[in-house]
Amino acid sequence: MPSSVIRRFTYDEPHRRLRVIFTSGDVYDYEAVPPEVVADFRAAFSKGRFFGPNIRDRYAYRRVERSAR
Repeated sequence: MPSSVIRRFTYDEPHRRLRVIFTSGDVYDYEAVPPEVVADFRAAFSKGRFFGPNIRDRYAYRRVERSAR
């Protein structure tokens, strides 16, 4: 999953929580993300391009960790 913006992500399916770790070091949790959206995210050629319009402003989120930079 090479991306210039997203380092990696994990999904807690029972809680429908998507955790995204950005290359900046910031970590965000996105709530109530359906499994099919995560499957599409996983399959997307460009994670950053998919993330912007399909996840970023569509789901409630909170910053879990801020980069030390």
